[in-house]
Amino acid sequence: MEIEKIATFHSPFGSKFGIPKQSGLVPELRGEIVLEKTYRNPDALRGIEDFDYLWLVWGFSANRHAPTSLTVRPPRLGGNMRVGVFASRSPFRPNGLGLSSVRLDHVEWDTPRGPVLHVLGADLMDGTPVYDIKPYVTYADSHPEARSGFVDRKKWQKVEVEIPADVLAQLRAAGLTEEDITALRAVLEEDPRPQIQRDEDKVYGMPFAGLDIKFQAVGGKLVVRRPHPPRPLSQGEGE
Repeated sequence: MEIEKIATFHSPFGSKFGIPKQSGLVPELRGEIVLEKTYRNPDALRGIEDFDYLWLVWGFSANRHAPTSLTVRPPRLGGNMRVGVFASRSPFRPNGLGLSSVRLDHVEWDTPRGPVLHVLGADLMDGTPVYDIKPYVTYADSHPEARSGFVDRKKWQKVEVEIPADVLAQLRAAGLTEEDITALRAVLEEDPRPQIQRDEDKVYGMPFAGLDIKFQAVGGKLVVRRPHPPRPLSQGEGE
């Protein structure tokens, strides 16, 4: 079977670093789904506005190398315990396919890019290929009493985030809206640092909404530093 891209996802994230580990963790995070020309017909989306959530089938296009192991180290387990790849949501999978549930905010029907789906809470990088879109239906897709393996046993703790007043002013001057800043704070509360790398001397950089957001761990919280324009991607980076 061959599959083809039916849409492209657009988000504030220009690289993998910083993207929420799962969809829905940052419900404020906005994204757009732009259909390929073949599918830019409103008939392809007829009735979709009656659903609150959608399933996206997409590709881990930023993986540079093919997976070499049948076990992975989930961040939820601290990055130092292994489970089977099929018992995880790891991006390093035999076929490199992702599955995300996103909230449909609204449909912009008439644009130069055709109908555009505006969604919330996605965990996709900007430019991600989307291979299919399906409606989320509660009678079949919702299992609130289901067990969730190691996820149930290892609760995720959010981290406190501080954005100093002068940095807030710079973010606003650079064009970030209050909605963007709220989403940025929520993203950082999920602590995007690698689980096995918690060096308080290290300053991390994260492309977000056209800026290179710098942050550092100080006294158990993440402090946002002065933003910079995004650096150019090196050869092959982000692919």
